[in-house]
Amino acid sequence: MISLGSTRLMAKIVTEFSPGNSGQWRNRFLALIPGLFALAVLLCPAAQAQGEQKDPPAPSANLPERAGNLAKQLYGLPLDESGPITSQIQDLVLTHVQQWLGDQSNKGAPTDVDVRRELERVFAQVQYPIYAWPAVFLRPWKQATLYGVGYTLGWSDYDRSNVIALFEKGQGQPRLAVISHFAPHTDLHYAFMEPAATGDFRFLVYGTRLGKSQRRLTAVLYSFDGRTLKPLWQLQDAYDGRISVGRDFVTIRYLNENEYVRQTAQRRKPPRYESTYKATAHGLELESTRAIPF
Repeated sequence: MISLGSTRLMAKIVTEFSPGNSGQWRNRFLALIPGLFALAVLLCPAAQAQGEQKDPPAPSANLPERAGNLAKQLYGLPLDESGPITSQIQDLVLTHVQQWLGDQSNKGAPTDVDVRRELERVFAQVQYPIYAWPAVFLRPWKQATLYGVGYTLGWSDYDRSNVIALFEKGQGQPRLAVISHFAPHTDLHYAFMEPAATGDFRFLVYGTRLGKSQRRLTAVLYSFDGRTLKPLWQLQDAYDGRISVGRDFVTIRYLNENEYVRQTAQRRKPPRYESTYKATAHGLELESTRAIPF
């Protein structure tokens, strides 16, 4: 808008250059040059603002930058002090995923690959030495579809935080059913067995972390009843642990740490052990353990 001062200046210019004052136009024109310049300064920004006004960017367009800026604050921070920052990242990501799943439903049901790619887009500005690894699954359950949306957020080989969220998608909008946090310091993987006779949704989550000399395996069998996520069985820090999952069993191969230290000190190969767990109505039950060659 043109201010009152600008209007008065324009009126003065008109008066000074009227035909009756034409004999003194030169001196008066020179005297008015500073005023003309001030008027131009006043008018140009307003015209430019009106001509270049744009719609604000969509919130999701800024999400990768916001997630990246938050992640930068994790560098050098101990894991036990990272909660305030990792919680903000979690809220940003999961809120966006729920909205995105709802928007995508109008175009057809998104696949697990679609969800993983969207997470990769969200974390596009999380840069080395900080990293974010999406871990996603899609499984039918009852009359709905369950999306497992998880990721590992890390800022060293040891400092890692995991998030697992279950979204339930039926006929209406997707629902964020539950959020959980897998074991700290590990990466994140999923495995699936035969559906439980109880009708609950079961899935196995496992990951490894660095140890003093060998990696450590942690695994948890979860059960979801539509409201809560409950651990039915867990194995923590299996020394050099390796896992394989069948239709109704889980096999863990591992070393005994103390035995490994003694045997290797004497330049001997220690035995490795194999434990097989059978699926039951209550979770997993140890069926057998045997020694196998290293």
